[in-house]
Amino acid sequence: MSETVTISTLSGNDKFGAYVARPASEPKAAILVIQEIFGVNAGIRRKCDKLAEDGYLAVAPDLFWRIEPGVELDPDVEPEFQRALDLMGKFNQDQGIRDIEAAIHYIRQNEGVGKVGAVGYCLGGRLAFMTAARTDADAAVGYYGVGIDGLLREKHAIAHPVMLHIPTEDGFVDKDTQKAMHDGLDDHPKVTLYDYEGLDHGFATEFGKRRSEEAAQLADKRTAEFFAEHLG
Repeated sequence: MSETVTISTLSGNDKFGAYVARPASEPKAAILVIQEIFGVNAGIRRKCDKLAEDGYLAVAPDLFWRIEPGVELDPDVEPEFQRALDLMGKFNQDQGIRDIEAAIHYIRQNEGVGKVGAVGYCLGGRLAFMTAARTDADAAVGYYGVGIDGLLREKHAIAHPVMLHIPTEDGFVDKDTQKAMHDGLDDHPKVTLYDYEGLDHGFATEFGKRRSEEAAQLADKRTAEFFAEHLG
């Protein structure tokens, strides 16, 4: 079962929407699904639905609501891709993390689910790392997160397990950035990094030409095992 809910900001002065997918029975935990630059589109909703099929309460907040509420874009359509890049340029990431924190509070207080993980893709992969460093989420997974090398100064604040999926031929994350991520995080007791040789950004998308089926299944299997261990 799925629906759209309304979540109050941390200040309580405003509200934003979130897509929620509910499992058939009592959820074993909750997972926050953090969008790409394309909004809470069909692919992100499908991520939520699959998590609900696995027994989790899945919540995908509309993080672009201050710029363009309810925007849904297709990365395979060039004008929409360019529009997404424009939205990302206008997006305040620090504010976005506060909205993610508000969503975590909503899950615990309104849904009554104590254990909350987070999984994010692209921009959401970066935000998942920030969520691990800046909130009390119980576990976080980032797929092809961008610019994480610039966030390494926050790694000491990570208190709960983190997993990062890194395609080695990511057009948005160059080799120097990948090396900086490994150099900065390989010895972190809470962080696990996986490289995917020869793959590009977006390989685990649900729909469209970016998907690499075999690698997506491997990464998603690792993610599922990670959440089963740390949200159980």
